[in-house]
Amino acid sequence: MELEELKVTGYERSEAVATITLSRPERLNAWTGRMHTEYRALLARAVADPAVRVIVVTGAGRGFCAGADYEALEHHAARGAYDPGTGPHLAYPGYGVRPEFDAAFAYHFGILKPVIAAVNGPAAGVGLALACYCDLRFAAAGAKLTAAHGRLGLPAEFGLSWLLPRLVGFGHAADLLLSSRVVLAEEALSMGLVNRVLPAEHLMEVVYDYARMLAEEVSPASMAATKLQLYADVYGTVAQSVQSARTRLEEMVAEPDFSEAVAARRHGRPPRFADPT
Repeated sequence: MELEELKVTGYERSEAVATITLSRPERLNAWTGRMHTEYRALLARAVADPAVRVIVVTGAGRGFCAGADYEALEHHAARGAYDPGTGPHLAYPGYGVRPEFDAAFAYHFGILKPVIAAVNGPAAGVGLALACYCDLRFAAAGAKLTAAHGRLGLPAEFGLSWLLPRLVGFGHAADLLLSSRVVLAEEALSMGLVNRVLPAEHLMEVVYDYARMLAEEVSPASMAATKLQLYADVYGTVAQSVQSARTRLEEMVAEPDFSEAVAARRHGRPPRFADPT
């Protein structure tokens, strides 16, 4: 999908940071099959661009993503069947890294670049799931988050019953999923659901400062390896994690990023890590 074909998302790159914007502001960026299709295409674009080291996901206007579009929900109800509305031409960013990651939204775990959610407003249903599958979540003060499914008579969606206990613990996850209640960003911070809460007017500035810090100061090879460790190790034992880390250490100590980091420290200068090939 070419950039000029985008209808409900936006994409821009500033230096090493790519920003994907969900863009149906008149509907608080409610999710549609078209949006899902474009979003995956833009993720694939960011993954394929060696100049991109960090990906930011946010929403246009006052919302992050208010959940599934109500017209789509009415369509499901009328048909008595679920239709994702994505069509046959989906991109598959993050697929092929590990079979456990090859599913909707879980593919974020196979994208070996940090993905930061800038939750600028309501995140409900699929919008909450999208934010949770990002590696970090920065939220605007007062932003509302909710799983939403319980009030629609649906099950917990998109693997949130697996993911939320790992993010916030079983008790908080049970509360959020069983009740589908709305929590504000401040309560979400106390649970560990978001990493930071910021005044809305400063949210994107802080997100970009953090993203640029990652892009400029941290080896992209290290970020890729560390992200894979974070998610792959969920499926193994601690002993396997230790051994995997040792194997990666032996491989990466011979790579250019390690030599450059050591040289930069020796000479008191910022490191100049090369873009991944």
